[in-house]
Amino acid sequence: MDVFLQQVLNGLTLGGIYGLVALGLTLVYGILHVPNFAHGGFYMIGAFVAFQAMVAWSWGYWAAMLVAAVAVAVLAIASERLIFHPLRKASPLHPKIASIGLLLFLEAGAQALWGADFQRMPTPYTSIVEMGGITAPAQRLLIIGAAFALMVALHLFLTRTITGATIIAMAQNREGASMVGIDANRVSMLTFAISGVLAAVAATLYAPINLVYPAMGHLVITKAFVIIILGGMGSIPGAVLGGLIIGFAESFGAYYISTDYKDIIAFVLLVVILSLRPQGLFAKRSH
Repeated sequence: MDVFLQQVLNGLTLGGIYGLVALGLTLVYGILHVPNFAHGGFYMIGAFVAFQAMVAWSWGYWAAMLVAAVAVAVLAIASERLIFHPLRKASPLHPKIASIGLLLFLEAGAQALWGADFQRMPTPYTSIVEMGGITAPAQRLLIIGAAFALMVALHLFLTRTITGATIIAMAQNREGASMVGIDANRVSMLTFAISGVLAAVAATLYAPINLVYPAMGHLVITKAFVIIILGGMGSIPGAVLGGLIIGFAESFGAYYISTDYKDIIAFVLLVVILSLRPQGLFAKRSH
């Protein structure tokens, strides 16, 4: 039973991180209707900025997370204005290629600034918490608490505020939203900023128990795409549930099957679920 609860803890940790990254990705997909491959680069830059703040500037963990969130939000807004906005009326293939190019540019920039070596961010919370027979590192509990608190905050923002409602309206129908007076440009920039904040916070939460390196966004963004396909493209509840499904599947699969196959499990699940429900778990109804 203790082993089972330990895997539940690990699953919640992974699910929280994957869910945050997938939420940012699905928000941008709702606005652009094209997958933003550069989102993995935003995640990686967030980790490096936080690493720089903690190691080189001797800032505290929370200050480092804040500066990473601001830096990546600004980067995301600049990307929207300079790259994606000019391509909004182009073929869907063009933004896809542009996002891949941006990802490669960010990785090359990170490698030039910080080098290609694996870096380790200091762990701010090193204590071990004993709960009901399971051993829980404090950093993992922080990841779970912060990730799900941010998801709830985002949900409340989107459903309880006028600004959030404009984002949802834009995701549902960009032309219709513009006709009723919603500023499409402002909403697009805000959506990219939120996606950047989510990626940076996820990276800063996970980096102390992982490694920081230029290609760290590849696997995370690939799994985030799996998650939003599983949950239904553009579905926010689907992104959260998909993150938990992949997190638990990896955690239990690594323990009961083999750690060698941990990263393959997400793609096996994708094939199984889409063969049973091709539109995803929470796909939007078409009108």
